[in-house]
Amino acid sequence: MGVRMLKDSKIGKNYRKPAIVAGMLVLATVTWGFSDDLFQISKNLDVFASVYKEVNINYVDDINSAKLVKTGVDAMLDGLDPYTEFVPESEIEEYKLHYVSTQYGGIGASIFARDGKVFISDVATGFPAQKADIRQGDQLVKINNIELAGKNNDQVSALLKGSKGAGIKLLMKRDNEAPIEKNLVRDEIKQPNVVYSGMVDGNMGYIKLNKFLENSADEVTNSLIALKKNNPNGIILDLRSNGGGILQEAVKIVNLFVGKDVTVVSQKGKIKEKNFTYNTVSTPVEPTLPLVVLVNSRSASASEIVAGALQDLDRAIVIGQRSYGKGLVQQTFNLPYNSLVKITVAKYYVPSGRCVQALDYTHRKDDGSVIKVADSLIHEYKTKNGRSVYDGSGIYPDIFVKQERFANVTQTLVSKLLIFDYATQYRNTHPKPIEPKQIILTDAEYNDFVKYLAGKNYTYSTVTEKLLTTLKTEATREKQYAEIQAEYDALKTKLAATKRNDLQLHKEEIKQVLENEIASRYFYEKGRYETNFKYDKELAQAIKTMQDKPQLASILKGEGNFKTIGKPVLAMAGKKEPKDTADE
Repeated sequence: MGVRMLKDSKIGKNYRKPAIVAGMLVLATVTWGFSDDLFQISKNLDVFASVYKEVNINYVDDINSAKLVKTGVDAMLDGLDPYTEFVPESEIEEYKLHYVSTQYGGIGASIFARDGKVFISDVATGFPAQKADIRQGDQLVKINNIELAGKNNDQVSALLKGSKGAGIKLLMKRDNEAPIEKNLVRDEIKQPNVVYSGMVDGNMGYIKLNKFLENSADEVTNSLIALKKNNPNGIILDLRSNGGGILQEAVKIVNLFVGKDVTVVSQKGKIKEKNFTYNTVSTPVEPTLPLVVLVNSRSASASEIVAGALQDLDRAIVIGQRSYGKGLVQQTFNLPYNSLVKITVAKYYVPSGRCVQALDYTHRKDDGSVIKVADSLIHEYKTKNGRSVYDGSGIYPDIFVKQERFANVTQTLVSKLLIFDYATQYRNTHPKPIEPKQIILTDAEYNDFVKYLAGKNYTYSTVTEKLLTTLKTEATREKQYAEIQAEYDALKTKLAATKRNDLQLHKEEIKQVLENEIASRYFYEKGRYETNFKYDKELAQAIKTMQDKPQLASILKGEGNFKTIGKPVLAMAGKKEPKDTADE
């Protein structure tokens, strides 16, 4: 039997790439295990094999037989849910790296390809790349004398990875300087689950947990113990954009804040042996300090177990936006030829008895599309203190903070890498600040950035412009455009004039993104967080809530009402979206 796991929302890559034989084995295993009608099983397998055989023999053109079977297996599994998938032997190691452990041999740097060239996008603190003064924005020209021009990210990543202790030779280029050679020794790279912990305003302890893979509970424990030495007034556990991970790690983390022998989560499926209740087993590290859990729409799976359990037990206040709503449990089953299949075997239920699953994969529309759980099927449940909570739609926060998108101009500056490139240039021309909090761009420095953009291509369309284009299309189709053309042209001209002012209109949010990116050049990941704290509205609300003892008590007693707090700013702007993580 495989490991019970929770897999997050489907944002990452698809691992269904079976060989022919393995694909047939998956079909047989999945079907045989869940049907009592052996004749129907045999019949369906025979039909599948016969169709494959006749097509393979008689089709007019040559076909890729492995691809043919892969398509069939993919379609079979896609008809279930996004989390049931087959992993062939060739992709087991990659699967483990993304969904089980984050350990590998490498240099501690990530890369991206642009215009046929390869550049360093991020550098991790304490690993060979950082120790060798490799910086974000540096160009990688060769790895072990292999030219990188034209290679994609996967090809370059494969060249960077290798055994711990093995040497690697890099040819690097920075700005317009001559290429330099760097000889490094690969180290074991372990990406942390806790990417930041420290004290924030109000003497509050802050822990940012990015995933629930191996040792995540130990990392949170160590961070919590370290923070307690500062006698904090409260703890903030940040699970925003945390896509999930290992269910058991989630249970251990809840146990840090609640007593022994308390039910955290139950899983229930159609096979009785898959049903299981997870209780806390240890004395908590911190059972009394005020606690806030931050979530957003990309907090899923194990994140929802932690947030939902602490909310149901009235141990924490949940702040942010409604979570993703992934209440399904997967289990892996080993298959022949070192492959495996991961199957949804159960739903999970947090202490109040609610399941947070938001999409109904069983009752699809006639066209196969998935629908949300109907409002009429959403039920009310009660927390330990009698507060009302609901199933079928993720975890709804106790204090809702509206999240708004950055303006199109800001998003374009990020996507076109103009923010990235300017931060690289800034790093090479400015001395290192004493600490990240000192990185506050002056108006003069922002004007320098505006000048830097002169002549750069960052064209974009606003929502209003897109609507105006649609208006013209529809008016033309209905033969009414001639009647409104004068007004249309005037409005288009006015919009163009307004758009030219976007760099000033959205100055504050562009400065935020710039400061975050510049901070990473000097202080890496830690710099991003500490620079962004002053912009983080959800964090500010968490601090304010814990400082307001009457409000805190009122919410936990069920006397407080849901409330909406101001305009938030997206945390860690300019950073790439976190990868989809499955639970181990």
